[in-house]
Amino acid sequence: MEIIWLLLPLAGLFGWYIAQYQARQHSVKNVECGTAYYKSINYLLNEQPDKAIEVFIQMLEIDSDTVETHLALGNLFRRRGEVDRAIRIHQNLIARANLSEEQRTQALLELGQDYMKAGLFDRAESLFLELIDINAHSELALKLLVTIYQQEKEWNKAIETAERLQDQNKESMKVEISHYYCELAEEEEQQGHTDQVHTLLMRAMAYDENCVRASIMLGNLYMARSDYQQAIQSFSIVHKQDADFCPQVLPRLMACHEHSSGVKEMMSYLEKILKDHFSVPLMLMLADLIRAEESNKKAIDFLASQLRIHPSIQGLEQLVAFSLQHSNSAEQATLELLHDLMQKLLHDRPNYQCQACGFEGKSLHWQCPRCKSWAQVKPIQISS
Repeated sequence: MEIIWLLLPLAGLFGWYIAQYQARQHSVKNVECGTAYYKSINYLLNEQPDKAIEVFIQMLEIDSDTVETHLALGNLFRRRGEVDRAIRIHQNLIARANLSEEQRTQALLELGQDYMKAGLFDRAESLFLELIDINAHSELALKLLVTIYQQEKEWNKAIETAERLQDQNKESMKVEISHYYCELAEEEEQQGHTDQVHTLLMRAMAYDENCVRASIMLGNLYMARSDYQQAIQSFSIVHKQDADFCPQVLPRLMACHEHSSGVKEMMSYLEKILKDHFSVPLMLMLADLIRAEESNKKAIDFLASQLRIHPSIQGLEQLVAFSLQHSNSAEQATLELLHDLMQKLLHDRPNYQCQACGFEGKSLHWQCPRCKSWAQVKPIQISS
């Protein structure tokens, strides 16, 4: 017992010494981290990012709690377009053995996005597939894979991945998948495989019954086969799918009617559609048909009545063009000047606009060149 009482003070003294030693070590460690931190900030302010990165990496070796800081720094470099630096930071993170599983998978995800930004799609794909296999960040990994396959035009992989994503997050991908099938159909069409084209377009319609692109492509396919009745059915569906695209198919629909049912049926179709959904191109085509089938005066009367209700520069331009035939020499010069001015005004206007981001252009894109949305670029309805 006497020995035990003698050892107790020694044990207490030893414990105090250990505590003091650990406190000194912790203090030294904090001082080193703080010094390195301010040193790296100084490098950044002096526009020496390479040296700043070196310091941050050294800080990581000092304290693994700075992982989030390094992830944020890597993201910053990626957003600034300095992808090599972002890759270097994220690779250094992954190389560490003492990262938690969550930290490692986050670093893998960020590195995959670095590779995407750099255009190294094969490396990015392998990392995203790895994350999906271990069920870590799988939803975002699937979305990023879809983006890669779109850019690489690997439409079969895009379809498979989009279906998996749809099953996982319960959000519909039917619009995107239908366009992937249309892309495949265009590839087969270029090779002259018309049977495969038809099959793929029917799959597109099965995914999205309102896919305007598939209906137009089917109509074109039937026209090429001289199956004008089937083509008329395909083109006529467009009005129900999205009335804004109806003007896109009018010339083809007119050609089909000329080969089969005749112009009168086309005129009846236009009159019916115009009552349900007014469109300047519909009005202009009907005016042309009235002029050809009946008289120039009736066409002028029709246009004038429509323009009182729906004013438009396009309609006025055609009214002036029709009126030129019945003008005297004194009026003709004025009408011709007015006609030329309106044509110049119309020429400078864009024809299509993306409903998602506002992108405007002269040509129709099924996928917006700016925001990459599908089926959002639509014809601009000019009403003034």
